[in-house]
This record gives sequence, C-alpha cells and structure tokens, in this order.
Amino acid sequence: MQNQWGKKIRKIFDFLLIIGTGTSQFFISFNPANAFPIYAQQAYSNPREANGRIVCANCHLASKPVEVETPQSILPDQVFETIVKIPYDLTDKQILGNGKKGGLNVGAVVVLPEGFKIAPKDKLSAELKSKTSGVYITPYSPNQDNILVVGPVGGEKNQEIHFPILAPNPETDKRIHFLKYPIFVGGNRGRGQVYPNGQKTNNNSFVSITNGKITALDINEKNGTKITIQDSNGNLTEQLIPVGLDLIVKKNDIIRVDQPLTLDPNVGGFGQSDKEVVLQNPARIYGFVLFSFITMLTQTLLVLKKKQFEKVQAAEMNF
Repeated sequence: MQNQWGKKIRKIFDFLLIIGTGTSQFFISFNPANAFPIYAQQAYSNPREANGRIVCANCHLASKPVEVETPQSILPDQVFETIVKIPYDLTDKQILGNGKKGGLNVGAVVVLPEGFKIAPKDKLSAELKSKTSGVYITPYSPNQDNILVVGPVGGEKNQEIHFPILAPNPETDKRIHFLKYPIFVGGNRGRGQVYPNGQKTNNNSFVSITNGKITALDINEKNGTKITIQDSNGNLTEQLIPVGLDLIVKKNDIIRVDQPLTLDPNVGGFGQSDKEVVLQNPARIYGFVLFSFITMLTQTLLVLKKKQFEKVQAAEMNF
C-alpha cells in the first residue's frame, strides 16, 4: 500500500517538476497529439536536413506557398518580430481522421541561428503580447531553443503566426559575431498524406490494386466502402475505401491497376522559405551617423565659404 502511494506521489512530483522547468513564455502540452509537429519532434533530432529541406515535407507531400517577414538588420539584445504567413482558402474543408470534413489546422517551424531564441515574456511590448496571445510557441527540443515550433492551431485565425525573437549579444556569447545570419521557415496547412512509419493516411486518392471489373460496392457509413473486383480469371479481390472519400467509379466499371477510385481529398500542403538578418554592431551605426554629420557639416561650410568668396569678388569688381 505504501509503495502504491509512493508511486502516486512520485508521479505528481514529476508532473510538477516538468511544469516548473517550463519558462513563462512557453506553453507545454502533455496531450500526445499525433499531429504536426509532434511526429517530426519524435522522429528527427533536427527538423532541417542536410540538403536544406525541412522534414515536414516527408509527410505533407503537396507543395503550398509560405511567406516570411523579418527585419533586415537588428541590434544585440533586441526583440524583433518574425511573421510566418500560411495562406489558404478559408472555404476549404479537409477530411479528418474519422472521415468527416472539418477546417484546416496550421503549423510552423522557425530554425534560427545558434544564440537566437524566443523573447522572454517580460521583454515583449504590449503590441507583441497582443499578437502572440493564444499561440503557444515551444522549442523543438530541450537543447535546441533556437528552433521554434507552433501547431497544430486553428487555421482560420492563424494564417499569420508572429514569433517574438530575442537577438544575442556578442559581448556575452562568444559564439556570436556581427554577421549576416539565415532564418529558415516552414509552414503547413492541413493533414499529411503519409505517417512517419510509411503508412498512408486517409487524406489520399485511393487507387485500384488490381485489374478487373467492379462487381459490387458495399457502402458502410462506419467502416467505409468495400469494392469487389473480379479479374479475367474470375478471382475476386476486395478493397476497402475509408469513410469520407468520394468515389469516382461505379458498379460494372472496368478498371486497371493504379487507376484512381476516389477524388483527391487533400486541400493542404507544406512550404518553406528563408530570410537573412544582419546582426548590426551599434558602434558602426554611431560611426556612420557621426561620419554623415561631419560630411553634411563640411559640405555646408564649403557652400557658405563659396558664397562669401563670391561676395568678395563682387565687391572687388565694383571697386
């Protein structure tokens, strides 16, 4: 009995410890959702492969555009905003895992250079707090706080996801220098077509697995549609089409292998983009401002001196 109570207390302690380790700017979900970006976090130590492709494209096969906006240059310890835009037609409905139609979810991943990370909540302006309200940004893994993920979240209100990012300071972080740094972004809308284990989801166009004639269509609202195909030798093959897919074949149709049996239900897709941001040295800016001021002052004095010289010349000519 004591051992059982001890296990329960230990579980409660572990739960509180996990919550305590999360900083105020992160929301950590303990619900094991099988959706972006959970699959990628479980299967890949780094979401960006050596060839530059973000791993979400391995399951979300359709290509859709994604846009990213970020400042061209920033200062050390500056909080700046990176906006990931994931546009799609809000009237589109996707097929869900249970075969019903529903709205699209969106997700995004932002791969920052080392040293860059999400800005603490106490450094956000009132405007940034308003823009990021209700959207929970988490690090890709405990030791990769420079890679940020969001999602899945409802797409209707989150076609633009705002990431508040804190720039590093080269004076305190010796890995950082005043250089140009790349930011890689991936954005997804809708469900994928492949699970990480290689199995297809129901968000695909199903094709025939054999040649022959459709002899029967048994429709079941819970299990889907069972298609019976008879080949030229009289052998019968049964193929199950999941619930929610729209058939484009009918009884007595002659079909071939790999011929589509349903419409393609996918309305989503994945896209990626990148931007560059310059970590600017404040001393360079001060030097440029000083140089510009001296240059303008010098030009002004030259013009005044020229006017004075012209007046002297005019006076001598009159004399």
